[in-house]
Amino acid sequence: QVQLAESGGGLVQAGGSLRLSCAASGTIYSIDVMGWYRQAPGKQRELVATITSDGRINYADSVKGRFSISRDNAKNTVDLQMNSLNPEDTAVYYCRTYAPQLLRDYWGQGTQVTVSS
Repeated sequence: QVQLAESGGGLVQAGGSLRLSCAASGTIYSIDVMGWYRQAPGKQRELVATITSDGRINYADSVKGRFSISRDNAKNTVDLQMNSLNPEDTAVYYCRTYAPQLLRDYWGQGTQVTVSS
């Protein structure tokens, strides 16, 4: 069993920055992908960024060049540095770790990010 704990959300003005952190308790395997998703009010949950244990990264087009994901395999953490935030980035951000090959899929409780104009 894996538990994910997010931190770092909050209120920021447009153009500002925030850093989200996610710490996983339990066993994280090298095959596990870790990442961040978000859900804005009235919208479906969407991918923000994912990272594999060997550093392969995938970003949503909407955040490329502004957000940066990083992972510490030794500490089982994944961070999301968010720069140049705009009101469209307002959402609840969720940490996720998954490995379809192992039927593993875990989500955190989410952390609110609000960007004011």
